[in-house]
Amino acid sequence: MRYRELGRTGLTVSEIGYGAWGLGQGAWVGADDDSGVRALHRALDLGVTFIDTARAYDRSESVVGRALKELPGGGDGVHVATKVGPKVHVPLAPSGLDPMEAFPGSHLRESLETSLRALGRDHVDLLQLHTWEDDWTGRGDWLETVDDLKKEGRIRAFGISVKDHQPENVLTVLRTGAVDTVQVIYNVFEQAPADALLPACEEYGVGVIVRVALDEGALTGSIRTGVTFPEGDWRNWYFRDDRPAQVGTRVDALCADLGIDVEELPSTALRFALAGQAVSTVIVGMRSLRNVERNAAIAEAPPLTPRRLARLAEHRWAKNFYS
Repeated sequence: MRYRELGRTGLTVSEIGYGAWGLGQGAWVGADDDSGVRALHRALDLGVTFIDTARAYDRSESVVGRALKELPGGGDGVHVATKVGPKVHVPLAPSGLDPMEAFPGSHLRESLETSLRALGRDHVDLLQLHTWEDDWTGRGDWLETVDDLKKEGRIRAFGISVKDHQPENVLTVLRTGAVDTVQVIYNVFEQAPADALLPACEEYGVGVIVRVALDEGALTGSIRTGVTFPEGDWRNWYFRDDRPAQVGTRVDALCADLGIDVEELPSTALRFALAGQAVSTVIVGMRSLRNVERNAAIAEAPPLTPRRLARLAEHRWAKNFYS
């Protein structure tokens, strides 16, 4: 495993991080606590040192807490990040909400304390807001609360998880110095963060946590016409209508262009994300031991060449799965 600095936080994290959304029993059907603990233990054995979870991920924090508690030293050396969800629903479109409605300081503190109890820890390394609207910059009391939580040792760093497919919706607050990290969707298909967000993060010393590097499975080659998911699984919505066919066509074109087999696609996709400007870690959902071992093996693969990265840049797909 290779490691990178997480922006200016002073934390060093593994290039491949553990995305713990799938450990919950909500949107991902079939999650099992025991299997999740085994997968997480294996990831840590293979050098993963960064775990990303959230209050909204159903049982995820509890599963992470159990897995760490079962390790010698309670998981010393593992960096845990979690997220505070808004107090009221915040839509993807601009909401016009006041930040005191969505993220009052009291709500941040209460959510964090609930997370700490679930995780069995006295602090988290990174606390993130689970959504953000850039016109909240300079408003509300969330920043004062974040500063207090840092002083109290309850959190080490603070970040924002950017709204899906809206990487520009954090640039204003980024320039204030209030944010230590940004979490954003970035992959071969979704390359918009490279336009302005990633360069800005590098300029201001903000660590970048990449999520959805495999586009919810599209960049594994497993999404094709006829693909099915369990009833209630959110991917039935994400890959609705003719989108599996669209994905299959684009994946075939991508593999043909690079001259690779589809089995090589996940490794290529993760290395593409890791090559992004200012990227510190790429968090990947890994519920099975097979997926843990496959993704952790990326640490042994060489970085993509500039020529290959340029070819991949040509496969940018300006899709909107949320329309």
